Amino acid sequence: MEYNHKDIEPRWQEQWKKEKIYQVTEDISKPKFYVLDMFPYPSGAGLHVGHPLGYIASDIYARYKHLKGFNVLHPMGFDAFGLPAEQYAIQTGQHPAETTKKNIARYKEQLGKIGFNYDWNREVITSNPQYYKWTQWTFIQLFHHWFDNNLQKARPVSELISVFSENGTTGVNAACTEEINFTANEWKNKTEKEQQEILLNYRLAYLADSYVNWCPELGTVLANDEVSNGVSVRGGYPVEQRKMKQWLLRVSAYANRLLNDLEKLEWTDSLKEIQRNWIGKSVGAELTFKIHTPTLSKGEDLGEVTVFTTRPDTIYGVSFMVLAPESELVNLLTSTEQQKEVDEYLKATKKRTERERLAEVKKVTGVFSGSYAIHPITGEKLPIWIADYVLAGYGTGAVMAVPAHDSRDFDFAKHFDLPILQVVSKKGETTTDTDTWQESYDSKEGIIINSPIINGLEVKKAMEKIINYFEEK
Repeated sequence: MEYNHKDIEPRWQEQWKKEKIYQVTEDISKPKFYVLDMFPYPSGAGLHVGHPLGYIASDIYARYKHLKGFNVLHPMGFDAFGLPAEQYAIQTGQHPAETTKKNIARYKEQLGKIGFNYDWNREVITSNPQYYKWTQWTFIQLFHHWFDNNLQKARPVSELISVFSENGTTGVNAACTEEINFTANEWKNKTEKEQQEILLNYRLAYLADSYVNWCPELGTVLANDEVSNGVSVRGGYPVEQRKMKQWLLRVSAYANRLLNDLEKLEWTDSLKEIQRNWIGKSVGAELTFKIHTPTLSKGEDLGEVTVFTTRPDTIYGVSFMVLAPESELVNLLTSTEQQKEVDEYLKATKKRTERERLAEVKKVTGVFSGSYAIHPITGEKLPIWIADYVLAGYGTGAVMAVPAHDSRDFDFAKHFDLPILQVVSKKGETTTDTDTWQESYDSKEGIIINSPIINGLEVKKAMEKIINYFEEK
């Protein structure tokens, strides 16, 4: 028997619509279950094959949970704000409100034909004032709150002002941009402007200079997803990394809570690990290296650079250092001889987004600065390179490179023929010539070797001992 979908499906879909079988109401007698799809951008082209590819899977799961007795909330909406809507309006010469309304109607028609079990009474349209008033409300709440590390929650900025007025920064353990100290009298003697600048150091929504994907032709900042190979996805216009004053959200303050709450979820270990990596909390130590610049008179020391590392136990394996192209140290440490090469490299890296720099792990690029760092234990000179696999926003924007035990450092050292010094060995394994290695040994398990202060210790014990060494030094 032939299945006449053109006759059967519209008839039943109309029946479902009349009976409101997908409409959800509060029912405390049933367990709740929430299924949320990624909202599409309502373009003039309508749905593409990628939309139902994801929506079908979530639709099946929502139906399954419904049949298992759950009160399932499965809404749909449209991400209708931003650059795509603006550009579509410019291209068609129509007001974005009209094109968005028309495109949404088209999307809903197509989604309806497929027969998804959405509760359209709970539709979300991000360009609707009834929706975005809540995003604005959220921002205002973030601006007027700071994060108390002791209580692990946000508190009103008004309370922080009271603390500063009575005790200065004494006893304050807050998520902040930088650690600052002052007394109650010093706080009271500051101008209103100075006080507000200090409070920005603590607010959950704050102003700061950060690198962004700037597109001069579009006159706006682009998300990483809107840039590919140095040009905007929409229009193909050149995009560059530019430092600009931006509103930022201090979401990293919630890292501990996010990590702890992961354990309460009935997710697979692999999915939890992906989330841990996305949250991106790193535990380690900050180490200081003095800088040596031969081109200065008598090659004197020129200050120092601080690096953050999650592997202080590998300190003896450092054979070079790497700066992010955006680091303020680049201009300071570039020698006259290397200036032209460095300038050309910086120009090239401006065209790549941070996501591209992280994703393209096999694309090795870099340039020597002409300066050196002094190893804090051995006193050896370490060449300072500039490479785009280091990001300015991670740690201090400078890394101590340990190629034997870090894959990105390993690829970089192999490409530029830099020393690879093994300092961690698997238990019971005989050391081998690193020139024959095809990959680095990144594991945090093993025995420390070739490291006088911590030789023979397991990695965890070596970390503790070397951190104590630097703290006492």
